[in-house]
Amino acid sequence: MYRLLIVDDERAICNGLRSYFPWEQVGFEVAGTAENGKKALAFLEENQVDVVLSDISMPVLDGIGLVKSLREQGSQIPVVFLSAYREFDYARQAMRYGVTDYILKPTKYDEIRAVFTRVRESLDGGRSGEEGTEEKEDEIVTILSCVTKYIEEHYVDASLEGAAELVNMNPQYLSRVFKKKSGMNFSEYVMKVKMEEAQRLLKDFRLRVTEVSEMVGYSNAKNFARAFHLFCGMSPREWRDSMTEETGQGYEE
Repeated sequence: MYRLLIVDDERAICNGLRSYFPWEQVGFEVAGTAENGKKALAFLEENQVDVVLSDISMPVLDGIGLVKSLREQGSQIPVVFLSAYREFDYARQAMRYGVTDYILKPTKYDEIRAVFTRVRESLDGGRSGEEGTEEKEDEIVTILSCVTKYIEEHYVDASLEGAAELVNMNPQYLSRVFKKKSGMNFSEYVMKVKMEEAQRLLKDFRLRVTEVSEMVGYSNAKNFARAFHLFCGMSPREWRDSMTEETGQGYEE
C-alpha cells in the first residue's frame, strides 16, 4: 500500500478526497493532509510519503512552489496536480518540473481512479524491476551499511532519494528493505539520528535551543520541538533541565 499526501487549502475538498474516495482499491492509503505547500514540505520532512496530490492555487506556497522546492531538494516523489479549467495551461507548464499528471476540478471518480491506477502501476514497475533479482544477504547488509552511514554523515539533509541513488536502488524498494531489516522506516531512522545528535548538542550549554534546531536540520524551531518531544517524551528545554540537575551545570537562554 503506497502512502499519499493530499494538499489543498479548501478543507471540504481535502476532507472529501481523504474520506470518500476508496484509495485502498487502487493501492493507496492517505498518510495525511496539508493546507498549503509550506505545511506539505514540513509534513514530508517528518513522514515517509510515496505520492503527493496537490492543488495548484494555494496561499503561502502554491503547488508550483511545492513541486519546485521538492525538486530543488533532490526529491523525485511523484506529484499529481489538481487544477481548475482556468489553470489548465498553467498545469501543463508545470510538467517541466516533473509533475506526474493532473486532475481537473471538479474532480470525477473515474478520472481519479484512472490517474492513480497509472501512478500505482508506475510505482509497481519500479518495485518489480528491483525485486526481479533477489539480493544475497551479504549484499543487503552492505547496502544497509552504506545507507546508515549516509544518514549518519548527512542527517541534516538526508533523503530516501539520495540514499537510493547512492546504492543504485529504486527508492520505494529501498524503503521496504530498510524497514524489513532495521525495524524502522527510513524517515524514523533519520529522526533517531537527528534526535541523538540534538541530545549531544544540548549538553553544550553554550548553545541555544534554536541553534541546536538549525544544526540538526530544522529551520523551524517548533517542528524541532515537536519531533524532539515525540522522540524523547519531553521538550528540548525540559531535557536540558534534566541534564542541568544531573550535572549541576547552568545555561543561559
